[in-house]
Amino acid sequence: MHWAWFRIAAAITGFSGVVAGLIVNVDRAARQGQSLGDVLANYFSLFTIISTMLSIVALLVAASWAMRNTGSSREPLGIALAIAAVTGPILLLGLVYNALLRGLPSAVALGDSAGIAMLDKYAAEVLHVVLPIYFLLDLLLAPRRRALPWWSLAVLVGYPLVWTGYTMIRGERVGNPDGTTPWWYPYPFLDPHGAGGYPSAFLYIGAILVGFLAIGTMIIMIGRYRERRALRHGAPAAHGPLPA
Repeated sequence: MHWAWFRIAAAITGFSGVVAGLIVNVDRAARQGQSLGDVLANYFSLFTIISTMLSIVALLVAASWAMRNTGSSREPLGIALAIAAVTGPILLLGLVYNALLRGLPSAVALGDSAGIAMLDKYAAEVLHVVLPIYFLLDLLLAPRRRALPWWSLAVLVGYPLVWTGYTMIRGERVGNPDGTTPWWYPYPFLDPHGAGGYPSAFLYIGAILVGFLAIGTMIIMIGRYRERRALRHGAPAAHGPLPA
């Protein structure tokens, strides 16, 4: 079976998770009398949602290229970078969610109908469990993945750093839609108004940055190992020797 179909299936699954979460948030806004615009702006500012939407685009572009370019040639550098750039965030989201956030009570689900609560659970599991598992499999098994140069590590950590800066600046300038605070941060460990203040928030940011560097390094190392192994077995290289 063509691997492109797996990527398309993963993109559709990810999209279903985004839509499920959107329905939950729209229902919350209507039920609690919150501003729909504020709720939607916050929803589409979540690292999980932005990363998932970027991953959907990357997967569909990669699948389209593969279907139009059959054979054994490696995927273009731009596609390889795009897939790697979303793989890191999706994998780390899975780790952070399951290590820090799983089991916390969901404010969205309080007072929801059974159907909305099920959608909330579905979205959480798809975006933080199913997609990370898929991207790990893609990293390890997808054919025609190109080995990345080491300078691409800067690309892999660039997007998360930009999002973090955006979030920390925006958090002080938007209120919680439920009216409880004049600030809003998407994840409790980033909220500097907690017991640990800014030192705690920046400690988490530093730890997450280290996590992105580690995962990005792993992604590059795995890709380079797979290409070396392919070369040993006679597969054509992407473009001569491995990139620096």
